Amino acid sequence: MTEGRVGDQLRIAVGIASAGRPATLLETINYLTGLHNRPERIIVCVPDIDDAAGLADRLDVELMVGSRGLTCQRNRILRTAVLDTDILIFLDDDFIPASNFIPRMEAVFAREPDVAIATGEVLADGILGGGLTMSEALEVIETAGERPELVTDVYNAYGCNMVVRLSPVIEHGLAFDEQLPLYGWLEDVDFSRSIARYGRSVRVEGARGVHLGVKSGRQPGRRLGYSQIANPAHLIRKGTMSKARAIAQIGRNLLANARGVLLGDRSIDRRGRLGGNMLALTDLLIGRASPSRILEFGNSSNREMSSPSIATKRR
Repeated sequence: MTEGRVGDQLRIAVGIASAGRPATLLETINYLTGLHNRPERIIVCVPDIDDAAGLADRLDVELMVGSRGLTCQRNRILRTAVLDTDILIFLDDDFIPASNFIPRMEAVFAREPDVAIATGEVLADGILGGGLTMSEALEVIETAGERPELVTDVYNAYGCNMVVRLSPVIEHGLAFDEQLPLYGWLEDVDFSRSIARYGRSVRVEGARGVHLGVKSGRQPGRRLGYSQIANPAHLIRKGTMSKARAIAQIGRNLLANARGVLLGDRSIDRRGRLGGNMLALTDLLIGRASPSRILEFGNSSNREMSSPSIATKRR
């Protein structure tokens, strides 16, 4: 596998795909640009210029408008970055990295050229409750302090903070699967397993951050529930997710949604998710299940796209 720039400092960029959360996006960008170890480039892709209010005239951000959907927007960022970037750090628009996150990741990729993709520690995830504010996230980061760097192999990186070496992307023509629409449920697993054919997938403890878990811009439960079944089935067919792992993922989602309905959980649209689960299972039985089918479902807002958090993906 090609190393990028031998004997020279790696060129780093941060890429953020966002939709429907301009205030959150602006707050995160202001934080990133204020870091002592700020990235050389910050590339933002939104489906509508209104989704990036306050960023259009800034010289410290590369702003572009692309087709709606997490995978489409991340591919647009990829195509922009590959020309003169070695390491691309994909962040959710509400993921707040600690000040040492970028230098820690840079050190790992410089020291270990066989690492193709990495993810860091999530110290707290606001999606588990009512969400976190920026000040609360910074307090969590400060309280946690620093810890020694520890690199361990993992099955996949998590999309809220996913660091990619671009040389294998270029060499093998890799891209995010645009058949996974909107929030791209499990796009991180699919991309990780694709690039892991050409290098290691690792977790870097000591490279830390907080996911705010902003509630606005998230998808109706029925769509997400359908994706919880249809997307793993799609990845089985592609060969980027093992059948055993996909079935376990589907089982956990079904169990969590059914339990939530029975217990009257109102913090999450469990009833909608379970309905989406059932519809997808029916479609699987009759051979018409497809990730793109969620585009046929009604939606209260066509501006919603946000990527589910790491915690949501595990539930």
